[in-house]
Amino acid sequence: MKHQSLAAMHVRDSVAYKTFRVFNTLIMIFVCAVTLYPFLYLVAQSFSSEEAIMQGKVTIFPVNFNMATYISVLKKGEFLHSYKNTLIYTLIGTFASMLFSCLLAYPLSKEKLVGNKFLMKMIIFTMYFGGGLIPNYILMQRLGLINKISGFIIPSLLSTYYIILMKSFFKNVPKDLEEAGEIDGLTPVGNLIHVVLPLSMPILATMILFNAVNYWNNWYNAFLYLDKKDMWPVAYYLRTIINGASTSADPGEVNAEKMQIAANIKSCSMVLMTLPIICIYPTIQKYYVQGMMLGGVKE
Repeated sequence: MKHQSLAAMHVRDSVAYKTFRVFNTLIMIFVCAVTLYPFLYLVAQSFSSEEAIMQGKVTIFPVNFNMATYISVLKKGEFLHSYKNTLIYTLIGTFASMLFSCLLAYPLSKEKLVGNKFLMKMIIFTMYFGGGLIPNYILMQRLGLINKISGFIIPSLLSTYYIILMKSFFKNVPKDLEEAGEIDGLTPVGNLIHVVLPLSMPILATMILFNAVNYWNNWYNAFLYLDKKDMWPVAYYLRTIINGASTSADPGEVNAEKMQIAANIKSCSMVLMTLPIICIYPTIQKYYVQGMMLGGVKE
């Protein structure tokens, strides 16, 4: 009887577990569908005709498939040049942001640092108060950063929130490992490079992703500090195309191609902008979740 009871319990547990797996799979499929639908809708719009979009016929599949918008955008050398600018700005900006963020967050993670609390208060102060748009522009102008790569990168170089996250992570690195490094003759910078950073891949990967997305999508700095068209990033260049396609000084210029671009260029631009980030995300996804959980860790 005892063996029969255990066998029956095992069967019941097995059935319950299988039911749970089926139910959980269906829920995850639903969540994935809801998440993917907006992006698939944008892709379908970017390949659909203006008439189909205006009539609301587009779902997740293109209607009257055409590539007029992509051809109109990609055939322009200015677009590819702007894409190259964005790639350069993103690589340089992300590297510089990570470098200075690490050099600032690591000392702040040490309680023995003289003036630690005062420095943190001053850094947090910048989250709530700033100099304002006009003083910032005047400062950038007097520093000679207008129409320079540094003028695009420096205003977004440091983020108070990112620094606080990195500080919290560095603070949780076992002190014994750093003390062992000091015994082996490592300097504080050596400890940071050889001990702390290799153990901080979750937060580093998360910050790299955040900074890369920030620089990739940044058009506002270009709007303020880059007057030369050959220095525009692709985000700002596409913004000017959207504005130019949506309005026309001469109504006679609005031909079929112009109408096509005006109808779905927003979808096309969003696809072109998000595609590189979508390709990068899977490579660091395993670290991203761990890094995002840092905000819930109480020091």
